[in-house]
Amino acid sequence: MKDKLDLLLVKPGSQKKLYVELSSSLSAIEPPLLDGLIAGFIRQHGYSVKMIDAEAENWSPEQTADKIAEYNPLLVGVIVSGTNPSASTMNMPGAGAIINALKEKAPHIKTLLGGLHPSALPERTIKEENADFVCQGEGFYTILQLLEALKSSERIDDYKINGLWYIKEGKIISNPWAPLVNLDELPFVAWDLLPMEKYRAHNWHCFGHLDQRQPYAVIYTSLGCPFRCRFCCINALFGRPVIRFRSPEKVVEEIDYLVKNYKVKKIKILDEMFVLKESHVIHLCDLIIQRGYDLDMWAYTRIDTINENMLKKMKQAGINWLGFGIEAGNNKVRNGVTKGKFDLDDIKKAIEMTRAAGIYVNAAFIFGLPDDDLDTMRQTLDLAKELNCDWVNFYVAMAYPGSQLYEDAVQQNIKLPETWLGYGQYNEETFPLPTKYLSRADVIRFRDRAFEEFYSSPKYIEMITQKFGQDTAEHIKEMLKHKLRRKLLEEKEKDESRYFRWRQERYTPS
Repeated sequence: MKDKLDLLLVKPGSQKKLYVELSSSLSAIEPPLLDGLIAGFIRQHGYSVKMIDAEAENWSPEQTADKIAEYNPLLVGVIVSGTNPSASTMNMPGAGAIINALKEKAPHIKTLLGGLHPSALPERTIKEENADFVCQGEGFYTILQLLEALKSSERIDDYKINGLWYIKEGKIISNPWAPLVNLDELPFVAWDLLPMEKYRAHNWHCFGHLDQRQPYAVIYTSLGCPFRCRFCCINALFGRPVIRFRSPEKVVEEIDYLVKNYKVKKIKILDEMFVLKESHVIHLCDLIIQRGYDLDMWAYTRIDTINENMLKKMKQAGINWLGFGIEAGNNKVRNGVTKGKFDLDDIKKAIEMTRAAGIYVNAAFIFGLPDDDLDTMRQTLDLAKELNCDWVNFYVAMAYPGSQLYEDAVQQNIKLPETWLGYGQYNEETFPLPTKYLSRADVIRFRDRAFEEFYSSPKYIEMITQKFGQDTAEHIKEMLKHKLRRKLLEEKEKDESRYFRWRQERYTPS
């Protein structure tokens, strides 16, 4: 008789709803790091584990539930964490739909919701969702101890397990946070349990060779972040602002595995703050350089942590793109969300240094931060156009659960999205924060127009053509044909149209 599966980990899929047409060709499909780490950790402790990536498989909640029921595990964990902080909350609809479908098909299977969003709002999650358990925190020790309890021959009613939330006799039971794991005690991501052939890099990561987006993988060299940017929710998973580093030797061992077993060349370094500790960056790059791999990687950095020495080493190691969180072109707006102490001269110097090292730049900007008005948002767009980076991400400010902006919005009774899809950046439900001076509609309208203005700029198209060729320039022009639908703007236009008609009826002489 086949042994019963102990744990099935699921990455929910909401790709089409979140990215609409962009999901078919432009967005990346990235391996679920947290799921893979938990899978490796639990398997290392002797339990049987499988994984389902519903996003990569493009499965509906019903299809996913069917597959879970077929596996019939003791525990299924739906982990709601993306490869950037904003990707957790907006994936909650997909996660909840999978749990609901499974409860109809196989109600005997125990279910757990984990990841960044459930960690930020554990009480609300256990109240509103149909899961048996909610995991607050990383989940390594919590899920291990829960499996031990579920497999125990003794009947257990009280789960005294750190990080675990559940409901007993109508009462919410919570436990303290579990301790953080030592990263060097973790095994590799359980790559063999993932559909590696389905993952692909971002379109911009492959400028100049858009047909080479696979094979693709992600790697991490640290978890967490020591900074306290008010718009960021990353540390909701860890309980406090903290960063832990993984030994460079362990990182390179895993890169060796990915290269040898999956022929991976395209890699994203997932660290929220990769370019921080110079000795860590240099040592890791030296180890990669010694291997002689022809890698094409990208990573995140900050304006105020980069220097020429690290840039030189990163380029030699194959880090060809760096992502800078610039956020705003106005010092007051940046300072209002505690985003570093740098100014415009520092920004320009960091970008120039990066380009001089032969590294492409991906810059992120946020419209609609609390101190933004139309003039400051215009400053941000003008800065983006002046820098003319190889790629830019234009976001609207969101009160992501786990961030200080979320806490502020709750305290100030600022209306938040009615559904978790409203926290997505590119779908029709997008519902950003208003600023002190602007409505939500003002913010989202500016963002969408800024995107078009930047990417259709002759200066940008000429730069892209010179660097990456005519095919990439045509790709950008095709991208601009995708027009985002925004319910918020449609509703405002309807209101304005009704008001205009009312004014005409009232003030037009009969």
